[in-house]
Amino acid sequence: MSQEAPHTEQSATYEADIIAWANHQAALLRAGRFHELDIEHIADEIEDVGKSEQRELASRMAVLLAHLIKWRYQPERRGKSRLLTIRNQRKGVALRLKRTPSLKSMLRDSEWQQAIWADALSAATAETGLEDLPEPCPWSTEQILDPDWLPQD
Repeated sequence: MSQEAPHTEQSATYEADIIAWANHQAALLRAGRFHELDIEHIADEIEDVGKSEQRELASRMAVLLAHLIKWRYQPERRGKSRLLTIRNQRKGVALRLKRTPSLKSMLRDSEWQQAIWADALSAATAETGLEDLPEPCPWSTEQILDPDWLPQD
């Protein structure tokens, strides 16, 4: 666990206006003034970039799964809008994985998969009132991400 950075003028700027702080840190880096950098907060921000990418992937996967659930269990409500959401989320996931290949390991993590499936079930249930949905996810990652696959009755 990291220790608190000493309260300096830089950390006050970080706490008060992160954008101004980031611009200042970038200027210091470009000028080679490394001894003036707010190292602790820079490290925190670098870690947060990775977490943000992970959250983005998880969010897209949960939305995709929720719409696949609705597609499968509400055949009477299948339509262009739902299909468009499925396609857009698949494209978003594919782009995220292309830009950040290390995220692919998350797709193989069973705990992560279970958490995403739980989020998707919760969203689908809240939106539709559907009950008795399968636990665990009945589809493979390959099926979920396949642009030509849709769950059928």
